[in-house]
Amino acid sequence: MILSQWHQERPDIDPSPMAITGRLARVVGHINPRLQQVFNQFNLNPGEFDVLATLRRSGKPHTLTPNQLLQSLMLTSGAMTNRIDRLEQKGLVARSPDPNDRRGVYVSLTDAGLQLIDDAVVAHTDNLHKMLSPLSQAQQDQLSGLLKTLLHHFEPENMD
Repeated sequence: MILSQWHQERPDIDPSPMAITGRLARVVGHINPRLQQVFNQFNLNPGEFDVLATLRRSGKPHTLTPNQLLQSLMLTSGAMTNRIDRLEQKGLVARSPDPNDRRGVYVSLTDAGLQLIDDAVVAHTDNLHKMLSPLSQAQQDQLSGLLKTLLHHFEPENMD
């Protein structure tokens, strides 16, 4: 309806990108609250989940430097420090000194953090599967490829 109105009122422009970007924005509007519902079950916000998930997928001993976390999550150092502080207060991560650099620290999952992220990532992936269930696997693969192409346009340095 919106596009046909634009075609009628402004036949000199092509409003078709409005349909795509409008639908993307609406889908994101549906996805974000559903993601947050799962994070809330674990008393996490999306940024905290990302830090825990990054540490978890790094493999044993589930330890990274703040710089490694920064590179993976593309954050400012201040934002990363705040996230680590909150997670440390919750007992989910611990800082330890770098034995090779007095100024350096490592950030590690605690046992509680490992258990929490293992539980949270199961709930998170189940939630993602439910959200994408209207699409076949072939459609999901196609959508993923199209979004990757579009994202590369905006972030050429980031090929993932």
